[in-house]
Amino acid sequence: MPDFSIENGLDGIIAGVDEAGRGPWAGPVVAGAVILDRAGMGDALINGLDDSKKLKPKKREELFSMLQSCATIGVGIANVDEIDKNNILGATMLAMARAVDGLNITPATALVDGNRAPKLNCRVQTVVRGDGISLSIAAASIIAKVTRDKIMGELAGLNPGYGWETNQGYGSKAHQSGLQKLGITNHHRKSFAPIRAIIEKNS
Repeated sequence: MPDFSIENGLDGIIAGVDEAGRGPWAGPVVAGAVILDRAGMGDALINGLDDSKKLKPKKREELFSMLQSCATIGVGIANVDEIDKNNILGATMLAMARAVDGLNITPATALVDGNRAPKLNCRVQTVVRGDGISLSIAAASIIAKVTRDKIMGELAGLNPGYGWETNQGYGSKAHQSGLQKLGITNHHRKSFAPIRAIIEKNS
């Protein structure tokens, strides 16, 4: 389970940073930046925080709600046009930078999940699989994941037939079936190979 071991070795204000949505065929990539108020965190939150992918949706939403009262939170979004223009890695770095900019406090250090560092106005330390190691990054992963899932749920209501309310834009059978029946939307990532193949086939 994640803990404060990395944070305890650093001075100053620490922000955890993580993203959600690098792999889907549709929708934005979303990043979360979180500065935890350790004094305000209860045991339920400390013991519950983990890599968002390991948690069930209901648990993620509970933790998301709890974080609102004991954390400073920033959210950054890069849309599909930015993904197609900058590639998914570039768009992810952009979303992360926006998330940190969204904090009302400038951290001394940003702990970033993964091995690639965005350009930030503070020290950056990357942590591979950090969402399972650092509580700050785990919190950021939950903020990013729940926020993106909500966005995809809203887009599903506006674009029925692709199953985005359950597959979040990933290439599931329901999504593939929707693409075959309905074609691509403005929310699809045209630079991604499966979507590009449909465009080329129909051109």
